[in-house]
Amino acid sequence: MKELLKTHLPVNWAVASLSDLAVDPTSDIVDGPFGSNLKASEYIDSGVPIIRLQNVAPDEFVEKNIRFISLDKADSLRRHSYQPGDLVITKLGSPLGEACIVPDHFPPGVIVADIVRARLAPAINRRGIMYAINSQQVQRQFKSWTKGTTRPRVNLQHVRGVQIPLPPTAELDRIVAEIEKQFTRLDAATAALKRVQANLKRYRASVLKAACEGRLVPTEAELARKEGRDYEPADQLLQRILRERRARWEADTLGKMIASGKPPKDDRWKQMYREPASPDTNLPKLPEGWCWAKLGQLTSLITSGSRGWGDRYSASGPVFIRAQDIKTDYLVLDDVAHVQLPEDSEGTRTRVQGSDLLVTITGANVTKSALVGIELDEAYVSQHVGLIRPVLSETAHYLYAWITSPTQGRAELLRLAYGAGKPGLNLDNLRELCVPVAPIAEQQRIQAEVSRRLSSADSLEFTLETCSRRVSGLRRSILQEAFRGELVPQDPADEPASALLERIRAERASKPKASARSKREEPVYA
Repeated sequence: MKELLKTHLPVNWAVASLSDLAVDPTSDIVDGPFGSNLKASEYIDSGVPIIRLQNVAPDEFVEKNIRFISLDKADSLRRHSYQPGDLVITKLGSPLGEACIVPDHFPPGVIVADIVRARLAPAINRRGIMYAINSQQVQRQFKSWTKGTTRPRVNLQHVRGVQIPLPPTAELDRIVAEIEKQFTRLDAATAALKRVQANLKRYRASVLKAACEGRLVPTEAELARKEGRDYEPADQLLQRILRERRARWEADTLGKMIASGKPPKDDRWKQMYREPASPDTNLPKLPEGWCWAKLGQLTSLITSGSRGWGDRYSASGPVFIRAQDIKTDYLVLDDVAHVQLPEDSEGTRTRVQGSDLLVTITGANVTKSALVGIELDEAYVSQHVGLIRPVLSETAHYLYAWITSPTQGRAELLRLAYGAGKPGLNLDNLRELCVPVAPIAEQQRIQAEVSRRLSSADSLEFTLETCSRRVSGLRRSILQEAFRGELVPQDPADEPASALLERIRAERASKPKASARSKREEPVYA
């Protein structure tokens, strides 16, 4: 790798390992304590801070979710300490090898096992080395070491030995100044994109809120009066849905009884039907022609997938929809799993149909939803996905708008999921949700208007995502040009990088070796 870098470097540049840039690599470049020496159970809410993987991003220290350990514990781990101004590098994750500098205002502390702390020689421009480590030239080395592994990780020796293109000191100073000038512009562009994305998110929420409050399109009651005609109000629609719901249950139940060889002798079996509960009367007033209904009244099925399908994965077969296949808020089947159907027929109750609604009911993705807009050949849901089947497929789009509205269904789902302290939705929670129901003709107009407005938002969102990717690409390109010697002009009068490396080697050779006792007694924390 060193020879490869040398062939691409300008005159007066050098290739240096990270160890070459430290006066005492053994003590200046260290990783965190072995896992059992620092356990999550020892974290406390105040004390000596620790730096974890989530605190390190390329070129940026992320000062969020900081955890602490006691002073006594930190003192026992002082070999794994850091100081403000130190370079910290990740050695686990995807991607790994990301580097940033501990800010001057951040107090001293300890790193965890998957972080490397590097304390560079005083003459080194630390920000320049940070940018170099985050450049493609160095990142390719980390990738080559972790190729083919399922859990990317490098060891301390890898990090100490990583090869860095090193410009002359004066040129590195100019490179850092130019990088930061250009990054400042890109940061401003990123901030502008984020503002537009936030406004777009608010716009989506306002459209869905208006849709579910009868303010997006003229109500059916208004149009009927204006046109001098009758219409079916939502309470009549609800009664029609309930009749259809019962009729389907009776047909399905009778079919099962006949198939099992036990046809009914009379109609007493119909008494087994459970009428879904009606909503309370103490609910907000709705537009004329609307009514409240529980989700259980509007659906013929609210269920989740069967357990025990994990060992049925296969390279082909029916599609198996998991929580990770539901994004916010659409279904993505690019990397979908397949299963072999169980021998018993119990699992077939979760077979997905067109116009079904899917909601994640456990895990980090809880409350994310999707509308099955097409008929899938054969698909089933996992136990972590709730399947909601409207009695009338014509209501599916309206229900989807309601359930994904941040101020309507989504707000109720989040309240239920997080109110008990851990992400999870009970199926009874879904059945009990109160839904504002519009007349069916009005629902169809609402669907058309929501689609029209949100399709424009989707187009803008795609443009914003494209711009964000371009900004990220520009950052990578700037770093790549910088450490190929193409970002700023070279000055033949600059002292070669080799001279700096020689001074560091001389300082290393002249430095008396500290005893183990003196290293242990060196003060670390303020």
